[in-house]
Parts: sequence; C-alpha cells; structure tokens
Amino acid sequence: MDQLDLLNPEQKAAVTHEGGHLLVLAGAGSGKTRVLTQRAAWLIQNNKVKAEEMVLLTFTNKAASEMKERIIQISNEKPWFAGTFHSFGAKVLRNEGRAIGIDPNFVIYDTVDQKEAIADIMKELNLNPEIYAPAVIYDLIEEAKTGHVSPMQFGEYARGDLQQKAFLVYKKYDEYLRESNALDFNDLLIKTVDLLIKRKDAWNERLGHVFVDEWQDTNKIQYQMTQLLLGQRAHITAVGDASQSIYSWRGADFRNVTKLSRDYPTITTLNLSQNYRSSKVIIEAANAVISKNNSHPVLSLWTENDRGQRIKIYKADSGISEAAYIAGKIKELLQVGYSLSEFAILYRANAQSRVIEEALLHAGLPYKLIGGLRFYERAEIKDLLSYMRLIENPKDSVSLIRIEKIGKKRKQAFEKFQEGANKQMATIDLLDGIIAATTYTEKYSRPTEENMAKLENIKELRSVASEFPVLSEFLENVSLISAQEAASSENKESVTMMTIHAAKGLEFGVVFIPGMEEGMFPHSRSIWDTDQLEEERRLAYVALTRAKEILYITYAQSRLLYGQRVSNPPSRFIADIPTELIDTSDNYVDQPRHYYEFD
Repeated sequence: MDQLDLLNPEQKAAVTHEGGHLLVLAGAGSGKTRVLTQRAAWLIQNNKVKAEEMVLLTFTNKAASEMKERIIQISNEKPWFAGTFHSFGAKVLRNEGRAIGIDPNFVIYDTVDQKEAIADIMKELNLNPEIYAPAVIYDLIEEAKTGHVSPMQFGEYARGDLQQKAFLVYKKYDEYLRESNALDFNDLLIKTVDLLIKRKDAWNERLGHVFVDEWQDTNKIQYQMTQLLLGQRAHITAVGDASQSIYSWRGADFRNVTKLSRDYPTITTLNLSQNYRSSKVIIEAANAVISKNNSHPVLSLWTENDRGQRIKIYKADSGISEAAYIAGKIKELLQVGYSLSEFAILYRANAQSRVIEEALLHAGLPYKLIGGLRFYERAEIKDLLSYMRLIENPKDSVSLIRIEKIGKKRKQAFEKFQEGANKQMATIDLLDGIIAATTYTEKYSRPTEENMAKLENIKELRSVASEFPVLSEFLENVSLISAQEAASSENKESVTMMTIHAAKGLEFGVVFIPGMEEGMFPHSRSIWDTDQLEEERRLAYVALTRAKEILYITYAQSRLLYGQRVSNPPSRFIADIPTELIDTSDNYVDQPRHYYEFD
C-alpha cells in the first residue's frame, strides 16, 4: 500500500507540498511525527531533495532516532543529519570549528562540569559562596548565554554588586573553557551560529531542506541557527503548535511561530487539526480551554473517535481526601480491566506529589515519578531532614556529614540554634527555626523556575511538620514512607506521576489532574500577568490532551498547602469547560480513617 493512502487530506497536503517553505501547525495527537518523516521520505523518493542535503532538527535524541529510522524504512536513504540542535552543533564544530579557533577534539561540559568550574573560579576570585551563591551565579551566566550575550556585553549592562561579580566569573569562565578546550551546551549553539556567519558563503548553497520539529520550543539562538542553515537555497518545514508552548522559562519563544511567517512571507501554513488520540468529549473540553488565548494561533481540534465518557470533576474536602479519591478510583478501574501503566497523575508543581505518593503507598499501588525525584529524595528536603535528625540525635554522623557539605557558615549557625533548641518543641517550630537560623532558603533566592520549585518543596515539608507535631514521630513517618517508596519502585508496572511539563508528547488511557484551584493551577505567580496566564492555559491544554479515554479533574475545598490551611476557589480552567461535558455525579468510595488522621 502507498504510504500516502494512510494519510488524511490535511496530512497528505503537508507531506506533498511543493511550494517552498512550509509551516505545519499540528495540534495535539494529530500525527505530526508521521507527517514530518513522510514528508522527508516523499521529497527523497520524488527527487525533490537529495537525502545528503537534508537536516532534521529535534529536541530529543529519541525523537530524532525514530524519525531517521522511519525515513530510511520508507525511502531506503538516510538524511545527512537527524538529531538535536546541540548534537548538530557538535558535529559541525568538530568538522569545521578551526575556522573560528575551535580545536576539533574539544570536550563537552555538562551541567555538573559547568557548576564545578564556576565554583572553582569563585574560589580563585575569593568570592564567599555564603554571600554569592554559586547556583545563582550559574543561573545568571546561563541566562546570558541563552540570550546570546557575551561576557563583555554582560559587563556593559551589569548592575549592582551581584551582577558585577557574575560578570567577573563569566569572563573567567569563558577563558577557563578556552584554556580547557571545552564547550558547554550553550556554546554548541552559540559557536555554531558564529561559524555559520563566518562561513556564510560555504553554507549558502549547501542544504536543500531543513526540518524542525517542535518549532514552538525554539529559542533565539536556535531560530538564528535555522535561518543561517537555510541560506539562499534551502527550504524549511517547521512543525509545531503554539498552543503547546510551555517552556518559556527555558528560553523557548512561541512567537517564533508568527516570526517565521513574517521573515518568510512566501511561506505556506497548513493545519493538522484531526486528533487521533482522545475522545470527542476530551477534545471539546481542550478546545474550550485553549480558545481563550489571544496571543498566538489556536487550532480547533476535532476527532472521529468515540464521544467517550464525560470529564469527571471531583470536589474533595481536603488535599488528603483528594489524594485518597485518586487512589480509590485507580483501584476501581483496575477491577474493570485497566492496567497500572495506563494511569497518569499530572500535577502543576512538584511539591504536590508528596501527599499523592503517600496515598498510593497506603493503597498498595506502585508508582514511578518521571523527570523528578520522590519527595523525600529531593536534595533540599534531605538537607533540612539532616538538620532535624541532628536535633533528635546529635550523634547522627550521616546527617553531620551532609550539613558540613551545605556550608561551614550554615553549620555554625545551626549549632548555635541547636544549643537553645530541644526535642520537645513542636516540629513545625523546629523546622522554621532551622530555616531562619541557617538562612537555608537564601540558596534559592534567585527567582528561576527550578529555585521556586525547591522553595515550594520546602514549604510542603512544613505541611508534614505541622501534621506531626512530635519530632520523633515526624522522623519515623519520613523513614517509613521512604522505605515504602523504595519497595514501590521495585515494581515494573506502575502508575505514572509527573509534572505536566514533563508529560508533553505522552499519552495515557486515564489521566488525573489534581489541585485544579486558583493559585495552584493557574499558579499564583501567573494570575496577574497576561503572558504567564496564557502559558498556564497552554499548560492546562497539554494536560487535558494527554488523556485518551477517561479524564479526572480534582480540587479541594481546603488543603494544607506549604504548612498553612488554604481555601481557594476552583480553577478558572474548570469554568471554561462546558457543563454538558462534565460529570459531577461520581460517588466517592469511603477510604480508611488513616487518610484523614492529620488533616
């Protein structure tokens, strides 16, 4: 059978397009990967472009490998390159980097290498890590490099003591990389752009076609690199969906979708709007949510799939009863033929995982966390638990070693606090006292997404501390949960738990989205900012469209959040879903008393 016969009319039009540049706006579950690979194969088979003049750029090696294998399978030819932007940069620089003074035998520094180098430079410059946190300096340098800002440019606009010190470190770090014949991940893009500019004439006629997947996730440097690769001859096929642009905190810019149309006015834009993944109800709900965004193109998805079950909206009394409800529903659905691997619990913030993890453990349901650590394995939680354990047992050598690594000044401040503290104090007071005395949270003072997630985890630890006012019982509960977590992780088949950010591109039979309350989702940091609120709405759209058959949205009347009892109204995203798509009649199956014991 001809591969084109397997395509719908929209897909076929994109695959066989002959009019030059092409932008494919591909909705969730619309078969964009199939279109991208079949378009590449079709161009080869019909002698439109030679395979050795093709470049496919993606964001994961897995996606690139799958696309390359599929192209070879269909056309019996291999594109000149298929891989990530970074791996493309590495290949080009190893082949031609001498033109801009780069030795082809360079080593690539990962994040750990970068942070170690920065820490060494700060030591050399006599910068006190207690005053100038290495993590903050690293974030400032990363931010500059992502924006293609050189050390000298950074120095020109550096304001205040912190930025001035970051400039000194950045300048030294740049020299350090050159002396070590090393490039970090940002350099793989920056230096490739520098090379393409220097050797513009050599690259102008080199390629015939450039394919870019997930176009909405490209940043400033990746956009510039793509433009340089196109030169005067090559055409582009960019595939993306502005409605699924959820990585602005990494530098991704959904506006690159409309920018491409402005920079290449002859480009053809085609839509893929038929969804093959989800039920009609789920698609209609997702459309209703995303349609409120105004700053980017919004596709109206449709599907020929069954109408499916209405979306289950459940109002819980508390966060703990919400988690128990989720565990109870999973057990019910297991009885009617679903398997553990078909369930996903998707949450807005990592800190939400703690109470759900405990509910699944109590219910005997194995689970795995994707793209993150279990709550009590997170570094900031382990740090604070080490301080707490030393209050309970000053001879705990493992905890002592850990707090020594946190910092000498903080260790001294803790020891001073420890002299006046006692085990009879309420756990929450001990935890708050330790945080204040050691100024621990200042480690995460720079407002990056990662730092804010760590602060939320610390606040969630306060919730546990307030549930267990006796220190020994608090520590015993942590140990028991940690042991159960370790046992649960040994199961091969399990419920999947992850943030919505980590879930993009995945699909599950049954999806639970907990914490659908104002201030949680949309996040409190986003409510008063139009751009951020639109990104939260895109995040909700991504969450809804992960579900194939059954979708549960839950919220709590009140919950213990970050150590405080809060009551927030249901999320505006629930209000966006038409009432005829919602089922609120779902009866709750009572759970054992221990779910509510401390709530």
